[in-house]
Amino acid sequence: MNNGVNLKELAAELKLAPSTVSRALNDSWEISEATKKKVISMAEKLNYQPNPFARSLRENKSKTIAVIIPERINNFFAQVMDGIENIAQEHGYHLLVYNTHEDVDREKKIVNLLLNGRADAVVMSVSSQTSDISHLEKLYARGLPLIFFDRICTDIPTTKFITNDYESSYQGTKHLIQQGCKKVAFLMLSKELSITKERHRGYLDALLEAGLSPEPAFSLNCSMCEEQNIELIREMLWSNNRPDGILASVEKLALATYQAVKRTKLRIPQDLKVISFSNMGIAGLLEPSLTTITQPAITIGQECAKLLIKKLTKPKQNDLIDQVITIPSKITIRSSTLAE
Repeated sequence: MNNGVNLKELAAELKLAPSTVSRALNDSWEISEATKKKVISMAEKLNYQPNPFARSLRENKSKTIAVIIPERINNFFAQVMDGIENIAQEHGYHLLVYNTHEDVDREKKIVNLLLNGRADAVVMSVSSQTSDISHLEKLYARGLPLIFFDRICTDIPTTKFITNDYESSYQGTKHLIQQGCKKVAFLMLSKELSITKERHRGYLDALLEAGLSPEPAFSLNCSMCEEQNIELIREMLWSNNRPDGILASVEKLALATYQAVKRTKLRIPQDLKVISFSNMGIAGLLEPSLTTITQPAITIGQECAKLLIKKLTKPKQNDLIDQVITIPSKITIRSSTLAE
């Protein structure tokens, strides 16, 4: 099997200088048509393999897009990365993936690395701890193309991709109420996140519209520790004033709810109905199957990448304007919310 030759080997075979071969392959006006044809013919014959890294150094570009996410285990972020990669690789770009682990200090260190030119562009979803955005302002001021998705930073004037968090949460809460729930709880990881604020607002408006009074104790702020979350939810379910419905704003809290229910005598959906924002492929395999609000993760990733590629290839024609682009989610009703 012919694995191909590099530039120096191709030049040696042609008895030409590597610089001449390089210019011929790049269709330089300095090289005659006869030489160009000779070089291209030999390159095809010997299966010449260009070095993308060497070319990127010459062009002062890394051909790399940095993707900063809060966690890898969340199916949503994994699918967004797939979407970005699908488009990026078509155009010769590679991904450099950074995981903040929901730690704002780690996020700041990652941003500082990128300020040194490790990537040509950045796609980012902020951590649950991010409130001070000075490091993000530095990144934007550096002139690096920057796009936010899902957990966005509204104060940075660039393009952001989100889903219809308010409407999805409103409809999800309304569904629980229609299934007979009178006391609906909302589980969240951080009150500061843009998506949490919108989802919580949708939840509250659905309750008020149905004539139900929101109870502060039912807006449960959880942590990054799974065992701690299971106990928090279990305690809420053991209380005299327990909820009969739960809307989990992230999938890990839905799984924690299932674990918490196992530590009680309650049953889903008979005693407690559960709906969650989730992109889990196994949602339908849980017992009972979980009703989900599924975000268009792959589409969001693809749209982020398409916009960045346009910006990177034709920077003067494509500005990342200050706008929020919304791509709707989809509710899939399963056993966890169905009335008896």
